[in-house]
Amino acid sequence: MGRLSGVRVVPLEDVPPIDLPGGSWSRVLLTGERVGSTTALGFSSFAAATSTAMLSHATEELAYVLSGKGELRLDDEVVPYEAGSALFIPAGVWHAVANTGSDPVTMVFAFPHPDYPPTERRSAGASSSAAGSDSEP
Repeated sequence: MGRLSGVRVVPLEDVPPIDLPGGSWSRVLLTGERVGSTTALGFSSFAAATSTAMLSHATEELAYVLSGKGELRLDDEVVPYEAGSALFIPAGVWHAVANTGSDPVTMVFAFPHPDYPPTERRSAGASSSAAGSDSEP
């Protein structure tokens, strides 16, 4: 909903989910196209015992873990996180988001880019490039 001041409110349920493996999902709520912002903000829910593919973003990523626990799986390192943790992932760092607990992990994520940034994805040793719509923080 627009206001004269430019302030916008975007309810979570107004943005269609992007389905991820294992019942997980993500929504990019604030984007340049949707609200005219120069940054993107989203919300993800990762089901218990799931992990994303390895990915690397063209920009840094910031995230705040609202619930659950898990780990960021990097090429040479595993970084644990839990509810109440803020995450900083530099641009170009390969990472997978894993839920190691029995409850969903929920997190808010942001990029200094007007949409989900250009992202490369890796699966089983292969590398591919993709920009855009299939968001995995």
